[in-house]
Amino acid sequence: MTEKPVRDRIIETALHLFEKYGYHGVAVNKIIEESGTSKGGFYHNFKSKDELLFIIHDTFITHALDKAKEACGKWVTPTERLYHIIKSYAKIFHLYKPHQTVFYQDSSYLSKEYFETISRKRDQYRNMIFEIIQDGIQAGEFRPNLPVPIIGMSIFGMVNWTYKWYKPNGQYSSEEIASVYADFTLNSIMTDEAKKNHQFSPFF
Repeated sequence: MTEKPVRDRIIETALHLFEKYGYHGVAVNKIIEESGTSKGGFYHNFKSKDELLFIIHDTFITHALDKAKEACGKWVTPTERLYHIIKSYAKIFHLYKPHQTVFYQDSSYLSKEYFETISRKRDQYRNMIFEIIQDGIQAGEFRPNLPVPIIGMSIFGMVNWTYKWYKPNGQYSSEEIASVYADFTLNSIMTDEAKKNHQFSPFF
């Protein structure tokens, strides 16, 4: 079997250690020792432990953002877009659970430069969701009496907390969990008229 590249080994090891002990509970020497690399190998691939933390964060948020953009490019109606974004976002927990655990535990430890980069992407993602919800209200698909920020932040709160309890070998698969989240959200915010639209019937 071909050994993984040094960079990949370091990232995987750091993910495991940060998730278990927290960012400040792990020294660079511990990452080097556990990954079977060298100090030279570490600093050849990463300027610092801080940059390593940034890369872990950026991997997760960039994937989420790319999936949201993909949904907006592929689907036309706000209902379709929101459905597929929620599904893709929820299923990320199966692909990037360690990344997300570290993301939510240790994002405050990022240096200002890295934190601002991550914050811009998080803001971009949040604004996309808010805009889709607003578009849905204007299109008569979503209930106008529900404030956009509350709907949006409720979605984030519901889905984001999944990292606390999701288990890959648990009772429900990531696909099933994602479908429940999407169903729950759309049933809560769609107008009665929109629910009767056969175009949206596959979502329930």
